[in-house]
Amino acid sequence: MATGFDLCGVLRRIRRTADLSQRELASAAGLSVSAVAHAEAGTRDLPSCALARAAELAGLRLVLLDAEGREVRGMHPDGPRDSTRRRLPAHLDTQHTDEVADRWAHRLDRPQPWFTFGLDRAARNRQRARVGTPEDHDVPVPGDSPAERRARRQEAARRRAAEDRERRRATVGWSADEGLTCTCPPECDEVDDGSGPPRHAAACACRCDAG
Repeated sequence: MATGFDLCGVLRRIRRTADLSQRELASAAGLSVSAVAHAEAGTRDLPSCALARAAELAGLRLVLLDAEGREVRGMHPDGPRDSTRRRLPAHLDTQHTDEVADRWAHRLDRPQPWFTFGLDRAARNRQRARVGTPEDHDVPVPGDSPAERRARRQEAARRRAAEDRERRRATVGWSADEGLTCTCPPECDEVDDGSGPPRHAAACACRCDAG
């Protein structure tokens, strides 16, 4: 029997609240009469799911409480799963796979999952010390796939690069055509070190900084 939990008293409370005999409770909860009798006598345990069914008959429910008496909910049922539909380890913290993309660089024949987890508990504990312990695993939401996250990062990088070119153009007094839209490819960001006038990749056809 579990210590610190009065199964006998709980069952009797359920029966009293629901006005059920042991036989009636057993029948309604899908248990044998002997299982109920032994549980009330303290000689046998009951599975938690059976106890939950019994509690529902009395309009009650089983909950977890923390040290301050606050209810603690179970983990989210829609949390991430692996390729075989297994849930990720509850004690470890999840992270987006594009944050550790090198793990999938050699697995081009497999679709990249949305979430993964780290096995290094020491690293996990250091991260938790910095930002706190997540209450739950990340839950997949529309628009959060690796490809969509990558596209958002690329778009943000293009916006920052365009803003930086505009700032530097204004600093040196260039007069750009107001009707001209920057169409620089991402390669321009790789060759432009930000130290002077904007630099462009050889294949760039954009004239966004031409005075």
